[in-house]
Amino acid sequence: MNAITAVDVFDVRFPTSRSLDGSDAMNPDPDYSAAYVVLRTGSGHEGHGFTFTIGRGNDLCCAAIETLGAFLIGREVNGPEDLGEISRLLTHDSQIRWLGPEKGVMHLAAAALVNAAWDLAARRAGLPLWKYLTGLSPEEVVGCVDWRYLSDALTPEEALEILRAAEDGKAERTAEVERDGYPAYTTSPGWLGYDDAKVVRLAREAVAEGYTQIKLKVGADLEDDRRRFAAARAAVGPGVRIAVDANQRWDVDQAVEWMGALAEFDPWWIEEPTSPDDVLGHAAIRERLAPVKVATGEHVHNRVMFKQLLQAGAIDFLQLDAARVAGVNENLAILLLAAKFGVPVCPHAGGVGLCELVCHLSMFDYTSVSASMEDRVIEYVDHLHEHFTAPAVVKGGRYAAPVEPGFSAEMRRESLDRFAYPDGPEWSIQ
Repeated sequence: MNAITAVDVFDVRFPTSRSLDGSDAMNPDPDYSAAYVVLRTGSGHEGHGFTFTIGRGNDLCCAAIETLGAFLIGREVNGPEDLGEISRLLTHDSQIRWLGPEKGVMHLAAAALVNAAWDLAARRAGLPLWKYLTGLSPEEVVGCVDWRYLSDALTPEEALEILRAAEDGKAERTAEVERDGYPAYTTSPGWLGYDDAKVVRLAREAVAEGYTQIKLKVGADLEDDRRRFAAARAAVGPGVRIAVDANQRWDVDQAVEWMGALAEFDPWWIEEPTSPDDVLGHAAIRERLAPVKVATGEHVHNRVMFKQLLQAGAIDFLQLDAARVAGVNENLAILLLAAKFGVPVCPHAGGVGLCELVCHLSMFDYTSVSASMEDRVIEYVDHLHEHFTAPAVVKGGRYAAPVEPGFSAEMRRESLDRFAYPDGPEWSIQ
């Protein structure tokens, strides 16, 4: 009765390009989209998951989810051991790995399915995912991780030491998260398509709402960036951190020069200054730009690349993404790697539902892995939360701890119908 009996896939797209929400130097016209999946079981329980895209190509992710989803029919999801096996099943297939390995469309599809399986397990346990994870033993967490290619940086034994050290005070930190939530920062003022007046207005509103950090998109035009950054800094004052995000726009030398021209406005970090694949490029930028910090991760394909970024001393902040790598299992490995190297995790969010997902991972990181919130914030973008049955809640610049069972991934049925692509009402009216 606990076996998966059906895998339903939906191509869901929101026309955010109409208002330029999400616009940046590399993605000027995004339509925030979800390749969305529902795992159904004989017991009536469901697991919901998705991966995030920005429009065209979402259909490819859906096709990949359908291909991998067939592997899950008849599989049981009763606990962490099953979840570890499902993760390995979806990422180890001897023929499908040739298409990656562990990157690209197939890895995005694995993320949707693995996250849906964790949602299913947490729902059955009657717990929000962050609390379900917190309740696992160190041995159960380590058993969920794929340790291939990691042992030169982190061994299972070292991971157990990290997790066992965090057992002390776990109950108190869990209570703290439930009471006070987790720090957030907002990108909502900073989209590149917004005019200066809107940037200033939204920046002031963010500070009034309790945020101590905001983020601006940069990289299209230097003089525009200097003007917008100057206006934002004047609006919020010197005590608010302003991060900037180039979305992979620059070569290494260009990144150093461009950020040198923005240095007078006191940027907190530069995010994705160059290709996400360029580990040594990030390391060079970090060395040459210090004390300006470097952050990256939303387009890092897998745990091996994160391992290399950490080994190379290439980043000050690790920005994991809940749906870019292969779901919860791989993100457990990444959290443990970050803890080993002492690098704060500040997840990428926004998009469709990413805020809903990543807060679970950060809260687990605090209760059970790093045991620290120092210099840690979760990105928040005030878009599209109304389409979820358990939307992320941010008050006073902090994420409230999710309380509903599961991974907060379930979309409302009316949203699935309205924004179905290409035949939903929202798209057929064009």
